[in-house]
Amino acid sequence: MAASMGDVFSFCVGVAGKARVAVEVRFVSSAKGKGLFATQLIRKGETVFVERPLVAAQFLWNALYRYRACDHCLRALEKAEENAQRLTGKPGQVLPHPELCAVRKDLHQNCPHCQVMYCSAECRLAAAEQYHQVLCPGPSQDDPLHPLNKLQEAWRSVHYPPETASIMLMARMVATVKQGQLELLRRLFTEALYEEALSQWFTPDGFRSLFALVGTNGQGIGTSSLSQWVHACDALELKPQDREQLDAFIDQLYKDIEAATGEFLNCEGSGLYVLQSCCNHSCVPNAETTFPENNFLLHVTALEDIKPGEEICISYLDCCQRERSRHSRHKILRENYLFVCSCPKCLAEADEPNVTSEEEEEEEEEEEEGEPEDAELGDEMTDV
Repeated sequence: MAASMGDVFSFCVGVAGKARVAVEVRFVSSAKGKGLFATQLIRKGETVFVERPLVAAQFLWNALYRYRACDHCLRALEKAEENAQRLTGKPGQVLPHPELCAVRKDLHQNCPHCQVMYCSAECRLAAAEQYHQVLCPGPSQDDPLHPLNKLQEAWRSVHYPPETASIMLMARMVATVKQGQLELLRRLFTEALYEEALSQWFTPDGFRSLFALVGTNGQGIGTSSLSQWVHACDALELKPQDREQLDAFIDQLYKDIEAATGEFLNCEGSGLYVLQSCCNHSCVPNAETTFPENNFLLHVTALEDIKPGEEICISYLDCCQRERSRHSRHKILRENYLFVCSCPKCLAEADEPNVTSEEEEEEEEEEEEGEPEDAELGDEMTDV
């Protein structure tokens, strides 16, 4: 018997175990699909819910470049100082207050068969129970001819950094289909994981649907032991002179990281979340998603008071993108998420001309080449 949305919601809250207030999923419209609504007053700054993903995985290029994360929950495995040394390219980099690092290497465990690493025994056992018994390559972990390794290499060859769980993932999948390479991925996927009871997923149409599910609903996940250390430093009670010195050290550290590594600071991956996927976009969101526990547990936090019956909306755009013109915001959302936004801000700016500033035009001109002339656009795409 298929589970109802109420059953799914109860499952998510039960697994996360940290829901703060009641929410419910409602059908909004044929254009937007479903949405998430508050059933009681949610105060600004309050945690709306904490959710564990149905499944999550680190990005393949991210792992290849030695961003060490728990293979199950994506918790960063490097000590903060090790993280800083790698990101700055300075083996001798030393961090003050090393006691503030939250990484517990004494708890780390690996799979005894393939040596993949976990942050704890709990994660190792959870992975084994959920999927790793099927996926474990055993002693063939580094064998390039193993079906799973061939599948991963094929994926990396068509999906380069920056990696993402946005609709751009789907766009590149579409390009793969056009170039005849998705069939290769499907055959390798089938060779590695075929199961008769799930045979519909291994057909060409089923495989496309599975990829579309991930592409339209995947939520990016980022973890960092260094970031945790910085937040712990911010919470220290220090004398003004000591605070100034520590802040200056951290500022310089991030400048050194930017010079050596650029924007790739975190262990990154993506996950599928049932409740979070029901949150529609708004250019004036009343909630945001974060990962404060340095693992795949997603927190949705209220940015303002949310009244009972009010829809809980997050933003698919970052702060800078939300400050751009309506035309520019729509262009980003159309290209990356395939919908036209009708949030209060966009409706209020509906009479503005469809033009951008000179700076925005320069950025957009670089992206124009190869843009499809036509696309079928929905209003929202949030369904799992």
